[in-house]
Amino acid sequence: MGGWGDQDEDMGHGRASMPGERPAVQGGDGVVQPQRVIPALIGPTASGKSALALAWAARTGGTILNVDAMQLYRDLRIVTARPDQQEEAQAPHRLYGVLDGRETATAARYRALATATLAETAGPVLLVGGTGLYLRALMQGLSAIPTIDPALRAEAEALRDRLGPEGFHQAVARFDPALAARRPIGDRQRLVRGWEVYHGTGRSLTDWQCEPPDGPPPGVEIRPVVIDPPRPWLYDRIDRRFHAMVAAGAVEEVRAVEHLPVDAPLRKAVGVPELLGVLAGVWSLEAGIAKAQQASRHYAKRQTTWCRTQLAQAPRVFAQDYCAQCDEMFAILDGLPLTR
Repeated sequence: MGGWGDQDEDMGHGRASMPGERPAVQGGDGVVQPQRVIPALIGPTASGKSALALAWAARTGGTILNVDAMQLYRDLRIVTARPDQQEEAQAPHRLYGVLDGRETATAARYRALATATLAETAGPVLLVGGTGLYLRALMQGLSAIPTIDPALRAEAEALRDRLGPEGFHQAVARFDPALAARRPIGDRQRLVRGWEVYHGTGRSLTDWQCEPPDGPPPGVEIRPVVIDPPRPWLYDRIDRRFHAMVAAGAVEEVRAVEHLPVDAPLRKAVGVPELLGVLAGVWSLEAGIAKAQQASRHYAKRQTTWCRTQLAQAPRVFAQDYCAQCDEMFAILDGLPLTR
């Protein structure tokens, strides 16, 4: 349950390009090798991606590779809908639960992790996600921003604490007005990033992101397939799933992350602020569940919009029934030249 609607500040803008025919890649020895095709199963939360991925893995013997920001963290398996231990035992799962809640996942870090995982994983791989900007980081690449001295981030954090959110937002606006215009005062992570990039390179983040991205990992072509079910069916599944999450222990699970910093990304996962409100006595459990269900529906709507604008040419699975979804998915994926 990651952030599909966000634009990553280290990336260029524009719709994610759709790959066409399978191109060839020239290796270091001059021999032309075929491109490795990696399918990506993309769609809104609660649309059934995890179950479909397991069906694919059983059929191909392949590896499931996470492309969901919140499922990178190990702390909240239930609330982030991360595959459970029984599901993980059915097929190889990579990049699930690999980060501590105090760490910050970024598109750049995800791309590095995913690229390394692809390089060391033989056979078919299926990307399964939740976070559009991470998928885009793999498909399009990132802007070539130099490595920034970590001391500058510490300076930026200290300055924000001293000036306060509004004052820091105004400070960033002086050298990167475009960034300040599109990022709210409370977006600490993106504004701090803007400050450190400008003071580390002498160029604004907005200027850097106009640079062309560096493309997908060498030798890799990603083919997205969108799960696009009817909205009433999806919203009903969202509402029922959150009740199931609470029954499975979601409230107690969230209690374990109360100690995290208020700006920790994991505290912003869909459902977490609402359940933290329950624990703090701000509202009742019933009200917290209703708020979390509403937040999940809004999130699913943003995901669907992202898919329709950024992946407009991708093939789609429209079915509602699991078996019908499998049939539609395999009709698409079986035609791809996957590595075996």
